[in-house]
Amino acid sequence: MNTLYDLSVRTLDGSEQTLSDFRGKVLLIVNVASKCGFTPQYEGLEALWRAHRSEGLVVLGFPCDQFGHQEPGDADEIRNFCSLSYDVSFPLFEKIEVNGVQAHPLYAWLKQQKSGLLGSGIKWNFTKFLVGRDGKVIKRYAPTDKPAAIEKDIIAALG
Repeated sequence: MNTLYDLSVRTLDGSEQTLSDFRGKVLLIVNVASKCGFTPQYEGLEALWRAHRSEGLVVLGFPCDQFGHQEPGDADEIRNFCSLSYDVSFPLFEKIEVNGVQAHPLYAWLKQQKSGLLGSGIKWNFTKFLVGRDGKVIKRYAPTDKPAAIEKDIIAALG
């Protein structure tokens, strides 16, 4: 694998999707969870998606249960929670692991591109990666970085 666009993922409904479908878009890739202290960030992520999708932003949410069993639900429970609680309309994908030997290849690639403050591993849910239209990681954000605080970087990437 050489680029982001060589990877494929499974949507929340189980369909295979290649990330090359998002070529030329600015991506905000986030590992999400329904029962996390950062879960209210769904609201901010959705706001970014709605404000900037017509300019080429795509928010991609990847449920993850590796941190404190904070995403225990199956695909239907995740979909229902996101829809009913936060009116999420951005793409959600199947539950994955982001660390360890079972880490999804997407997250292995993302971590290789941009380390965090404490190394390459993902430390918690709602870690965010901003990917430019060229498929390269621009910046990695901590779970504590609220979506609204990174909007200026998104706008610059949409340029």
